[in-house]
Amino acid sequence: MAYRRLLLPLTGTASGEAALATALMVARIWNAHVHCLHVRVDARDVAPLAGEGLSGAMIEEMMAATERESGERASRVRALFERFADHSGGVILADSAESALKADGPTLSFESIAGREEDVVAQQSRLYDLAVVPHPEAGEDVSSSDALHAVLFDSGRPVLIAPREAPATIGTRVCCAWNGSAESAAAIAAALPWLHRANAVRLLYADEYQRRGPTVDGIRAYLRWHEIEAEPVLFKPQTKDVGAGLLGAARDFRADLLCMGAYSHSRLRQLILGGVTRHILENSDMPVLMCR
Repeated sequence: MAYRRLLLPLTGTASGEAALATALMVARIWNAHVHCLHVRVDARDVAPLAGEGLSGAMIEEMMAATERESGERASRVRALFERFADHSGGVILADSAESALKADGPTLSFESIAGREEDVVAQQSRLYDLAVVPHPEAGEDVSSSDALHAVLFDSGRPVLIAPREAPATIGTRVCCAWNGSAESAAAIAAALPWLHRANAVRLLYADEYQRRGPTVDGIRAYLRWHEIEAEPVLFKPQTKDVGAGLLGAARDFRADLLCMGAYSHSRLRQLILGGVTRHILENSDMPVLMCR
């Protein structure tokens, strides 16, 4: 098994270039194709939000302004992609599946379409092996988080959250967070290609992190069936924060990839009360492979 098709939603955030570099790094490893997708705001979606009491001329003006701003943003994202492609040696631009399949090496493509980003990204991700998403920059542009949550909840595919700065390596030292949940099992299954090629694999577990389900010994035995030897390591929460403890343990291992399940509790509960997933999303400085 290998990752052959990667989808990268580009929104024009500050983390976009790091996500491009991360996606290309993955593509070089797996000889894969990276399709960069920018979803423009559809001005027709703005009209129902205009509210009552606005004249037709005012609504048309709002739609025109939205269309103009969306087009300008799309141009900036396209320029970012083209600059990156120009400075990435050995990468072929392939606008069709046929040209990508014939290429000897990683390939890139770009597409800009209008629609609702969360819907388009979630639906398109279902046709890819992996979605690479820029690091959430909620204070700057919440749409990056919208894309992330859309992939996690509605695509049925794993998502790789790129760090704010492109990593030097990825997948050589892998930490897998285990808590017995269906989400953590799905994440480890999705990470099997990485685990097979990693130089070292560590299973991180804690009593405070464990849910109803198999213990770390069970997943360690499962990995042995795949000829993967993983070292189980108990981590301790930092000041009762499981997410901080998990991330600290991964850093201590010098991991360049963290694999984990996402949102064992509901997303709403985690957004209100905090949680492991939220902490990792906000604070990780390494690539994180997540599954829901």
